[in-house]
Amino acid sequence: MNFQQIFGQAPEASASAPGRVNLLGEHTDYNDGFVLPTAIPQRTTVQLGFSADGQYHFYSEDLDEQVSILELNHTPSGFASYIFGCIELLKKEEHTIPPLSLYVKSTVPIGVGLSSSAALEVATLRGLRQLLNLPINDVKIAQLGQLAEIQYAGLNCGIMDQMASSLADTNSMLFLDTRTLERRVIPFPEGAEILVIDSGVHHALAAGSGYNQRRAECEEAARLLGVKALRDITDPQAAESLPEPLRRRARHVITENNRVLEAVQGVSAERFGELMNASHASQRDDYEVSVPAVDTLVAILQKTPGVFGARLTGGGFGGASVALVAAGGSGAIAQRVQEQYNQAGYTGRILTDK
Repeated sequence: MNFQQIFGQAPEASASAPGRVNLLGEHTDYNDGFVLPTAIPQRTTVQLGFSADGQYHFYSEDLDEQVSILELNHTPSGFASYIFGCIELLKKEEHTIPPLSLYVKSTVPIGVGLSSSAALEVATLRGLRQLLNLPINDVKIAQLGQLAEIQYAGLNCGIMDQMASSLADTNSMLFLDTRTLERRVIPFPEGAEILVIDSGVHHALAAGSGYNQRRAECEEAARLLGVKALRDITDPQAAESLPEPLRRRARHVITENNRVLEAVQGVSAERFGELMNASHASQRDDYEVSVPAVDTLVAILQKTPGVFGARLTGGGFGGASVALVAAGGSGAIAQRVQEQYNQAGYTGRILTDK
């Protein structure tokens, strides 16, 4: 099916946005900290046109699901909630958004920590900007996308995913200060490339997961330490006065920020890999967002020749692992790792090797 077949007319605008993989800086963005993502080749594309019947129509090709709304007076569920949120937020900023038909197709895997939701939000907002000639820049698009996820999809997320989808590319890393939104492009470590493998365990980070709980724990830790956010503490020893589990949550955020700040100084691929390994251990033990399948996959990666380092990427509770590997070796490494992972009783898939 295509836009014409679903809506009976040709689309009038089209836009897309990539997913992202985060190399370092996990769970630091909602603590006003530092992150280091890159875009991935997989993208979400939206096509848009004006609705002929006065209703809003959203269709997902991947889900083969259509949602039609006469009046935007209640939030729909599923994929439509992200689109609905973007439209509502634009209306609240006094942009006129007439009834539209919107068609979504995506190659960004859902539920594996590669920001499929951010790609949908950014693609939707880019499409609306193009169709309606809206005066919103790429940073504003990221900010609106984040608010849509928080207010309409129920995930109290930071801004990393939307900033990466809106501003990053696949050829470099985006170093971002999530408090100030200052950013700069950083080259990959020399002689290295990225490999992403899905663990096969999907996550759902909104209501019901531990994601929002982790954020609340960090906010409580910051309050007890007398700072605006955990980003304002650089010495992990400062967390030792906190009760559990706040001590470990804060220690992860503090050490993770320090890892990002070291990495952007221009370290070798070997050192960058060590920082990734330390990041995974911290997520597993201090932040407690990993699962056995991901730990197994990361352990296999870390022991494989040609791999500098590997870690869980994304919000956790399942999802994908990212590895820094020797340039030109990702294909062979991926096959070897996948075979061992399958032998361990799990089913994964190679998502990107570049």
